[in-house]
Amino acid sequence: MPLTDTSIKNAKPTDKPRKLADGGGLYLLLNPNGSRWWRLDYRFTGKRKTLSMGTYPDTGLRDARDKRDAARKLLAAGVDPGEQRKAEKAAGEERASNSFEVIAREWHSKQSAAWVELHASRIMLRLENDIFPWLGGRPIADITAKELLTTVNRIVDRGAVESAHRVLQNCGQVMRYAIATGRAERNPAADLRGALPPVKQTHLAAITDPNSIGPLLRSIDGYQGSFVTRCALRLAPLVFVRPGELRQAEWAEFDLDNAQWNIPAEKMKMREPHLVPLAPQAVEILRELHPLTGRGRYLFPSARSPQRPMSNNAVLSALRRMGYATEEMSGHGFRAMARTVLDEVLHFRPDYIEQQLAHAVKDPNGRAYNRTAHLAERRKMMAAWADYLDQLRVGANIIQISSAA
Repeated sequence: MPLTDTSIKNAKPTDKPRKLADGGGLYLLLNPNGSRWWRLDYRFTGKRKTLSMGTYPDTGLRDARDKRDAARKLLAAGVDPGEQRKAEKAAGEERASNSFEVIAREWHSKQSAAWVELHASRIMLRLENDIFPWLGGRPIADITAKELLTTVNRIVDRGAVESAHRVLQNCGQVMRYAIATGRAERNPAADLRGALPPVKQTHLAAITDPNSIGPLLRSIDGYQGSFVTRCALRLAPLVFVRPGELRQAEWAEFDLDNAQWNIPAEKMKMREPHLVPLAPQAVEILRELHPLTGRGRYLFPSARSPQRPMSNNAVLSALRRMGYATEEMSGHGFRAMARTVLDEVLHFRPDYIEQQLAHAVKDPNGRAYNRTAHLAERRKMMAAWADYLDQLRVGANIIQISSAA
């Protein structure tokens, strides 16, 4: 006699498991502890098998019968429903392990070993904020160009067009990694070339006119903020490294007796060690700073914790307090200042300048120059640059110097 919800509810457990049959091999197994499990007994290739169909009341009587009917259809087609379920589970687990988020994190873990920490964290933050909530759980092989564009356009809609381009580029890199590791066959990001609005080109603000450099240097000398920040401001034009490299500078990297700063590869954008020759003026600033911060790790520690470097915006904020607007000068602007004046006014060789900027410069054989290449010439260049800044600071007449280099 087929089961009813009433008969199921009224059935009482005994000291041994009981089978409450419904028909077609389906029955409810009533255990001594009161649990109720749906089971389906069937035969396949002459062997008796049992398939679990869920628990009651989570799986109701109607649902259990539907599952039984579906299983019997598979049997009629010559398919073992138990093996079919195992295959579906395995496929589901494989799809989960091949989700966009899982593969993106795997790609990021492999690539980040060659990235500066800040760059790596920015990439993961973009993916976590703008991609994973919508596409993270999708099997990467199933993602289409249309849904990728829809997701990236959410970034465009909030006005962050440049970020949208960067995120799309990162997604393309993840897709290519999935193809290389056999978990996808094509890259839908490649189909979106030209689909996003173009990025408006902007340049980081920089003072490059010698007539304006002098007043900036005098403003730095008169800066009324913290001594540590003033030292960072004074050192920035003399070494013209990237703002992140300056604020994270550690005393262990400096050899003041030999007047040089050795920046390790992991701090550099290009992941190559970089050597900065220090002009006498730079060494003087560092010797003046050393009694204050020299017993700690960082030249320019955070005001909140000496275990951390100063914030990203410390130099930038100081420039703003000095009256320099966003479109006038930035922390990165000291690099453009040096590049322009060293080339156009002091006439040093462009490859020396590019090397000192830690840009990718190749030797005649196409190999990257090492950190000590042309060191003697770069020392002369850095000393000439510091002397020239001193001339501008005191308001001397500005002349063009022809470099012997």
